[in-house]
Amino acid sequence: MTWIRTLAGAAVALLVANAGASAQTSAPAWPQRLVKFILPLGAGSGVDITARLIGDKLSQKWGQSVVVDNKPGGDGVVAISAFTAAHDTHTLLMSPTSAFTHHPWVLEKMPYDPADLVPIVRITNTIVSIVVPASSPINSLAELDKTVLANPGKFNQANITGFFDMVFHGFQKQHHWQIESVPYRNPVQASNDLAEGRIQLLMAAMAIVQPLVQAGKLKMIAVTASKRPSIANLPTTAEAGYPDLTIDGLVGLFGPRELPAATRERIAADVRTVLADPTVAARLASTGQVVNPGTPKEFEASMDVQRKQAAQAAKILGLKRAE
Repeated sequence: MTWIRTLAGAAVALLVANAGASAQTSAPAWPQRLVKFILPLGAGSGVDITARLIGDKLSQKWGQSVVVDNKPGGDGVVAISAFTAAHDTHTLLMSPTSAFTHHPWVLEKMPYDPADLVPIVRITNTIVSIVVPASSPINSLAELDKTVLANPGKFNQANITGFFDMVFHGFQKQHHWQIESVPYRNPVQASNDLAEGRIQLLMAAMAIVQPLVQAGKLKMIAVTASKRPSIANLPTTAEAGYPDLTIDGLVGLFGPRELPAATRERIAADVRTVLADPTVAARLASTGQVVNPGTPKEFEASMDVQRKQAAQAAKILGLKRAE
């Protein structure tokens, strides 16, 4: 009877192996055609440079072209709406999470379902800095705090909308700053006006202000990152004594619900392989970004931190959640 059980077990094992092989054979290959990265930012931005650099490397690995489709405007809604409407496994969204984590608190009605943005891989952290004119006597966040409190209503800052500004406004209210906000659509224009002294304060990506910093027209006094980046010899806001202004700029890749989990894992693995190239890390560092690859779960956890920060800022500012 033993030989019968052995033979039966072998038969079952063979069937399972054949079934697995059949499943692998029948699973659709990816990509089967051109892959599109939709971006909520314009050409020349740090995320745009990242998308094109990574896209070129991935196209060589995948044997299919990767194109970048810039759709700036609408506070990120234009790009996100185009992505969610596509329902296409070959159309992905590459975006800073700060482009949408504040949406439930600043929009009257959500134009898309956030669950349609399925995280694939965290790619970089954008370094965000607090900036003043080079001519300003302020050289630290503590000095800025002291000066603003001593001069209520005399400081103007650029307001470019988005998650970072929302958290910054919450911080200012908590710290009793009386400061005027000037709306801007273009952060480059805001940095130019800061250099000319038309406004006195700006929170912006390091890549945007760096040219004017290097030209001696602007001065960065702190970065909001949770860890001091090697590319910016500046204290973090936490090191400066203001941990409630710690904000990480997350950039990652998102896929639609229709994208199989196995495909998401493969894309994530391929992106991490590309990011492991030192030349890629060096190129991204020049745009004010730090390579920080993360799994879908790690990316989701990082986003949860931002969501909680947005909710806390909304509570301070008295904002209601959109339906």
